[in-house]
Amino acid sequence: MKEILEEARAALWTVWNRKWLALAVAWGICLAGWLVVALIPNSYESEARIFVQLDDVLAEQIGLGAGSREKDLERVRQTLTSAVNLEKVVRSTRLGDTITTPAEMEKAVEDLGEDILITAEGENLFIIKAKSGQGDLSDAENAQLAQDIALKMIDIFREENLGGARGEMRSSIDFLDQQLAERQKQLEEAEQRRLAFESEHPELIGGASAISSRLSNTRAELRSAEADLAAATSSLAAIEGQIASTPRALQGQGGTSAALQQAEANVAGLRARGLTDSHPDMIAAERQVANLRQQQSSNGNAGMVPNPAYSALMSIRAERLASVQSLRSRVAALRAEIAQVSADQAMEPGVAAEAQRISRDYEVLREQYDKLLQDREELRLRGQVETERSAIKFEVVDPPSTPRVPAAPNRPLLLFGVLFVGLAAGAGTAWALGKVNSTFATANKLEDTFDLPVIGTISNNLTDAAKKLRAKRTKQFAGGAAALVAMFVVLVGLEFVQRGMIA
Repeated sequence: MKEILEEARAALWTVWNRKWLALAVAWGICLAGWLVVALIPNSYESEARIFVQLDDVLAEQIGLGAGSREKDLERVRQTLTSAVNLEKVVRSTRLGDTITTPAEMEKAVEDLGEDILITAEGENLFIIKAKSGQGDLSDAENAQLAQDIALKMIDIFREENLGGARGEMRSSIDFLDQQLAERQKQLEEAEQRRLAFESEHPELIGGASAISSRLSNTRAELRSAEADLAAATSSLAAIEGQIASTPRALQGQGGTSAALQQAEANVAGLRARGLTDSHPDMIAAERQVANLRQQQSSNGNAGMVPNPAYSALMSIRAERLASVQSLRSRVAALRAEIAQVSADQAMEPGVAAEAQRISRDYEVLREQYDKLLQDREELRLRGQVETERSAIKFEVVDPPSTPRVPAAPNRPLLLFGVLFVGLAAGAGTAWALGKVNSTFATANKLEDTFDLPVIGTISNNLTDAAKKLRAKRTKQFAGGAAALVAMFVVLVGLEFVQRGMIA
C-alpha cells in the first residue's frame, strides 16, 4: 500500500510540474472533439404502433386460422422493407427531391433500409420506427421527414394486408385455372391412350398385377370345378350300378311286389350309407317306393308291367350325366384360359409393362387434376371470405408524431466524453514526459532506483517575489481549467436550447 501511495504522489507531482502542458493538450483535444461532435447531424426517430386483429370464426372454419394469418403477416412484415417498397417511400417524401440517377436511388434505398425498423410486440401489435438524420436538413426538417416516412410505411402496411392480398388471390386463382386446363388436356390424352391400348390388348388390362390376380383366381376356380367333377362322376357311377341291378319290367302283381321290395331295399341301402332324408338320392328312392305302393294297391292283373324304379333311375342318370358333361366343359375352358393367360404373361412381358405404365400415368395425372381442382375451390372460397368479410381488422393505435428530442447522437454524453478524454490525455502526456526526463519526485524513489541511502533532502525556498509569481500562475492555470469546464457547460446548455427550438 505504501508503494502505491508513493507512486500516486510521484505521478501527481510529475503532472503538476507540467500542468501547463497538460492544460494545453486538454484544450486542444477538447476543441477538436467538440467540433467533431458539433458536426454530427441529429437523427430524429418517429414511432408508430398499429393493431392487427386476426381472429375470425368463419375464416377458421375454411382453414384460415390464426396460424395462417400470422404467417401471412410475418411475410408482409419481412417484405415491407423490400427495395420496391422503400423506393416508394423515397419517391413520396423529400428524400427523392435531389435523386436523378439510378445509382443515387439505390444508395437512398440502402440508407433508408437501415433507418427503418419493424418489430412485433405481442400477437397483434406492430411497432414501426423511422429515423431521419440528413445533414443537409435542419432539425425540424429531419423530425418532419421521420414522421412522413413512418406515415408512408403505415400506408404500405395497410395496402399489403388489405388491398394487396386480394390482387394476389386473383392472380393465384388465374394461375390455377391455367394449370387445370393443361392437366385436363393431358388427362384426356392419357385416357385416349389407355382406351386404345385396352381395345388392342383387352387381356392385359390392368398390367402385370391384374394378370397375376386373374391367373390366381382362374386356378382357384379350376380346382373347385375339378372337385365338383369328381363328385359328379362318383354319383353317376353309383346310379349306373343301381340301374344294372334293376329289371326294366315286372310280372303282374308279383312283379310289383318284387319291385317294391327292391325299392325298399334301395332305401335301406342308402340309409346305411349315411344319406339323410333331404339328400336328392334319398328323396328319389322314397318317391319310387311311394309310387310302387300305389301301383300295388291299384293293379289286379298278372301281366308284364314296366319297372318304375328302372325309369326313375334312368331319369337320375340322365341328370347326372348332363352335370358331368357340363363340369368337364367348364374344366376344359378354365384350363384353356389358364394356358392363354400364362402364354400372355410369358410371351409378352413388354406389352404387360406398357399396360402398367399407361395405367400408372393416367392415375398420376388424375390425382394431380383432382388436387388442383380442390385447391382452386378452396382458394376461391378463401378469396370470397376475405373480400366480403375481411378477417383482418387494421387500426393505428399510436399515429406517428413529430419527434421533439433527437434519437441520436446523445450529444451531452459525447461532450462529456470528449472532456474526460481531453483531461486524461493532458494528464497522460505530462506524466509520460516526466518519465522521459531523469528526475525523481521523492527521496524514496531516488533511494530505490540507485540502491543507495539518501542522507537528506533540501527544501525549495522561494522569495516573496517568486511566491507571488507562483500564486499568479496558479490562478491563471485554475482560470484556464475553469474556462474549459465552463465551455463544456455552455455547449451542453446550447444543446438543450436547440432542442427546445424545434417546432
